[in-house]
Amino acid sequence: MISSTIPIIPATDRDTLREAVRDAAQPITGSANDYDSLLALIGDASVVLLGEASHGTAEFYRSRAQITQRLICERGFVAVAIEADWPDAYRVNRFVQCDNTDADLAQSLSGFKRFPTWMWRNADVLKFLTWLRRYNDSLGQAERIGFYGLDLYSLHASMECVLRYLDNVDPDAAHRARDRYACFTQFGDDPQRYGYAVRMGLQQSCEDEAISQLIDLQRNSLLYSRMDGLAALDRFFDAEQNARVVKDAEEYYRAMFGDSVSSWNLRDRHMMETFVALYGHLSLRQTPAKLVIWAHNSHVGDARATAMGQSGEWNIGQLVRQRYGDDCRSIGFTTYTGTVTAASEWDGQTERMKVRPARTDSYEALMHETGIPAFILNLEKGSLVADALREPMRERAIGVIYRPESELASHYFQASLSDQFDAVVHFDTTSAVEPLERIAKKTDREPAETFPSGL
Repeated sequence: MISSTIPIIPATDRDTLREAVRDAAQPITGSANDYDSLLALIGDASVVLLGEASHGTAEFYRSRAQITQRLICERGFVAVAIEADWPDAYRVNRFVQCDNTDADLAQSLSGFKRFPTWMWRNADVLKFLTWLRRYNDSLGQAERIGFYGLDLYSLHASMECVLRYLDNVDPDAAHRARDRYACFTQFGDDPQRYGYAVRMGLQQSCEDEAISQLIDLQRNSLLYSRMDGLAALDRFFDAEQNARVVKDAEEYYRAMFGDSVSSWNLRDRHMMETFVALYGHLSLRQTPAKLVIWAHNSHVGDARATAMGQSGEWNIGQLVRQRYGDDCRSIGFTTYTGTVTAASEWDGQTERMKVRPARTDSYEALMHETGIPAFILNLEKGSLVADALREPMRERAIGVIYRPESELASHYFQASLSDQFDAVVHFDTTSAVEPLERIAKKTDREPAETFPSGL
């Protein structure tokens, strides 16, 4: 149980914690063997969740890419599932699997138009996907590594994908789908307007239409998926997932104007259901399929080990652990200070911001006190360091918004690190990701003189 207050750790106990972390830390030096210990920890697990403490830190993206490349090459992993919308990621998936619908990789990434574009349209993602395409070039169609999205914000884009698919395979079904999806058209391309209107009783929901369309598509699955072998099966699966996105996004946009816990849970439930469907689909080719998930720490760390979990939130990290047990591993990422690509408000201007040194009562500060610039911390149950880090402390989370001026309230939460993750990768000083579009504004905000006490 996560306490509602952070305990004050006596200096002697702090020294013990620091020494436990320092003794267990495995330095990252830039060598080819840096992640050997993580590969050993992962073992034969078929699901690996790789987190990040922000959506704009280059070291997190690079480290995840290096670990993922080894999992693909050495452990037979077949796909990467990311915290992104299904249709945007699937466009990239087609390109990296050698379907040259787009002229090049940069063009395939242009589907990521929704804020924050830098999250997946950045130099480090481009480098990883370039490697993935080259790796796939030497493989047969059934062996190629995939790249998929788990999120649910793409209500209108997913409707368009369903209609485009049905236009090709069943024009009569496409006509029925247009009639159903017409329910959403009066709100234009803004799903939040739809959610608000329904929540305020100004509009009847389109829930029945979204559900009916998914059922109609699934009812014809055998017919559609038999049309052209493996390719037809993949095309149907893509359409089915888009129809599922429409159904779940409709529910999400209604819920977002109510209880925040409910909308969070709807989103992570959708990500989990999408992952399970993807796992099953890819297992038709390889049993069992092995997949990597890239998402924020707040999604991949077990919610039951955090204050958010105590307030009723769950996440994909918890749901994966509950379903797959010892067949999964969850790895978190932390930093003490540096720079980050973020915005000051939703839909705001992209900025390169300074990350304040972590609060002294945080896990990140404890990592900093070891004096090791970058390291891996194995938190296997029963180890001395895992027992030492079970006591709840503050942990920092920066999403796409960073507000240094209100950092304690905006970006810290309580967690038990060793119950949250199986391992942690720490980079003491980190740098901002470089968006494919040049950063428009840099902010060199210095920490206030009263930081971190706030006095």
